[in-house]
Amino acid sequence: MDNLITGKIYVLGNNIDTDQIIPAEHLVYSTSDPEEAKKYGHFALSSVPPEEAGLPHGNLPFIHGDNYQSEYSIIIGGSNFGCGSSREHAPFALQVAGVKVVVAESYARIFYRNSVDGGFLVPMESAERLCDILQTGESVTIDITNGTITRHYDNRVFTLKNLGSVFAIVQSGGLFQYARQNQLL
Repeated sequence: MDNLITGKIYVLGNNIDTDQIIPAEHLVYSTSDPEEAKKYGHFALSSVPPEEAGLPHGNLPFIHGDNYQSEYSIIIGGSNFGCGSSREHAPFALQVAGVKVVVAESYARIFYRNSVDGGFLVPMESAERLCDILQTGESVTIDITNGTITRHYDNRVFTLKNLGSVFAIVQSGGLFQYARQNQLL
């Protein structure tokens, strides 16, 4: 994974829970079968309430039609992103849908750990409430090394909190791969 990630953003509000990220009825698909795993991407964010989907506009689909990958590679969330059950399928579903980074005001601890430990996506925290400033569809570049997000249309730069060693773990493919690569196991 590159230190610079450029893409379109999808904006959500507070308390986006794991059942909204991937509804329980879709946990029947195999994560190891490539064709079945696509279903996780297809149903990602399918239970987000319409008024929360694509804030501030509301009711903008994350996945269009029969696709399993979204046009949005970056999610901007409010506080307590990934709350609810401890399912590791939630960050996996977002990864399959093409999400590389989630930037939220704060995370539920288990979602954050599952994202990092599984090497699914980079969970970054914003220094300010970006879900009230940015809009779905805007293009941005995230500089993971320097902890910034730059909005393209006006070059406005927002500060993100330091990741520490988290990026190296995600970049390695997860906690166990990181430990093996660094001879910690």
